[in-house]
Amino acid sequence: MSRELHIVGFQVGRETYGVPITSLHEIVRVPDITAVPDAPDYLEGVINLRGKIVSVMDLRKRFGEKETGLKRQNRILVVEHAGRLAGLIVDSASEVLKIPSDAVEPAPAVFQEGGLNCVTGLGKVGGRLVVLLDMSKLLAPASLQAKSENGEKKAKTEAARGAGAS
Repeated sequence: MSRELHIVGFQVGRETYGVPITSLHEIVRVPDITAVPDAPDYLEGVINLRGKIVSVMDLRKRFGEKETGLKRQNRILVVEHAGRLAGLIVDSASEVLKIPSDAVEPAPAVFQEGGLNCVTGLGKVGGRLVVLLDMSKLLAPASLQAKSENGEKKAKTEAARGAGAS
């Protein structure tokens, strides 16, 4: 018997993406988002989700899509990764998809070359392709560090100077 992947499907631009349903915590409407200084441009800020502070990433910006501003159908997929919650702003959340494991192709090399190493494969569902995302790579601090590394080095240098001055 063929195994099935249970995927939460969502839209960003014209594409359908999917994440494993096991990593999904919940889907919420977009509330007020508090901006965080010196964050990468795709990190919108943080929200208070029933007393928990959750960082929110705009997948349109993360994937290089043109910005259209938030609409009523936008949602935040709250996912759990490494014991922490993170929010992903998507254009719309569609459905739970059951994809047979033999209907999943590995990610083409072009995704790795283009810097989208968070793509694990492409699932074929009813004549369309669903881009499957790896939460650990999408939310990995390494991908965030590359963008903010220069700022951190500068802050550490300044902190070291301050510590030496006292």
